Amino acid sequence: MCSDITKAEHTHSYYAHSFENRPAFPALTGDKTVDVCIVGGGFTGVSTALHLVERGYSVALVEANRIGWGASGRNGGQITGNMGDGTWRVRNSQGDEAYRKVWQMGVDCVEIIRERVEKYQIDCDLKWGHFTAALSDKHLRQLQEYKQQMEANGYQKSLQLVGKDEVSQFVNTGVYLGGLVNMGHGHVHPLKLCVGEAQAAQKLGAHIYEHSPVQRIVRGDKPRVVTEQGSITARHLVMAGNAYMFGLVDKLDGMVIPAPSYVMATEPLGEARARALMPADMGVYDMRIALDYYRLSADKRLLFGGLCNYFGQEAKDIRAALTPNMLKIFPELEGVNVEFAWGGKIGISMNRIPQFGVIDNNIFYAQGYSGHGLAPTHMAGKVLADAIAGERENFDILAKVHHWRLPFGRTLSNLALGAGMSYYLAKEAIFG
Repeated sequence: MCSDITKAEHTHSYYAHSFENRPAFPALTGDKTVDVCIVGGGFTGVSTALHLVERGYSVALVEANRIGWGASGRNGGQITGNMGDGTWRVRNSQGDEAYRKVWQMGVDCVEIIRERVEKYQIDCDLKWGHFTAALSDKHLRQLQEYKQQMEANGYQKSLQLVGKDEVSQFVNTGVYLGGLVNMGHGHVHPLKLCVGEAQAAQKLGAHIYEHSPVQRIVRGDKPRVVTEQGSITARHLVMAGNAYMFGLVDKLDGMVIPAPSYVMATEPLGEARARALMPADMGVYDMRIALDYYRLSADKRLLFGGLCNYFGQEAKDIRAALTPNMLKIFPELEGVNVEFAWGGKIGISMNRIPQFGVIDNNIFYAQGYSGHGLAPTHMAGKVLADAIAGERENFDILAKVHHWRLPFGRTLSNLALGAGMSYYLAKEAIFG
């Protein structure tokens, strides 16, 4: 099966609530033949579909539930570049030139979103500007080093280090010691973006199918995807189910560990109150391992997220769990009504680098963005489309990165991942 829940509607999130007249796509019926079949209707799948139809390929995409049903339509909406926290491994194993290419992909992934929204006129509440918050002197040093590295590599967008006395220009709280403003990053309504890109692909000829969970895949020279009411035969497959995909291609099972993360949305705060909290209307996250992330919505709610749990444990009461974290930053929100609270699973890779690869030379995959996938998934779509077209330089660099496949079930995998996270949390608590 393709997901933990099949044929489901969008979770009861602020995003689903605020996206009126969401378009529906049909279920797959009958037998089809295309150049490329994509399994999974999140950002990886939709981005790949759009890149491919722009190149002239015939494409079909099958989604078990709704387009953007998983993490792509539930996340915090933060648009930040970078192809993973562990990309230094590329330099160690493949050299400076390969690392430079991966760094550039991390910059360009954001530009793909910018260009897509403009080209296809996608209404998705896109805003630019992001604030990375420092909670320690170590964080400030790391931000300084990051800024220097980005500028040395030729980063063209504005980067501004701010001290404690300037933080209130961006986030009106006394919690942070400083931060880094990046005007090349931003925030967005992710469900509107994902569905908008699917609509753009459909208008260019892609076949988009919802409520079509994959039952099995028949491998071979022309692999076939079988659903309840139909099948698709293709020259190439793209597996793009990430944390919600298992049991379809055995090599992929155990590579990505699903971990829950949560977001809540307050009642509308009003323009004045919202601006008092976040004068610059930027996306924000801090630099801890178990970080908080938040931003304002278009209708001036505070969207506040966090609580990623690598052990796989579900929060029993999302509001009760997230509210104390919100009040540490904004105590003046004591008593504010939280109207929506939801969660979902993100796909964690053990080394924090997205996983790329190909099986049988015709089943491509990309997954494991580890909670920072909104922008990198858009580059993944380009890299996969390029590889299918025979332009494999960037794909081969990413596919050479070594990844661990855990041979035991999901519960034990989450325990192993959680134990590792506990170690780093303890280290962070002791050494900052």
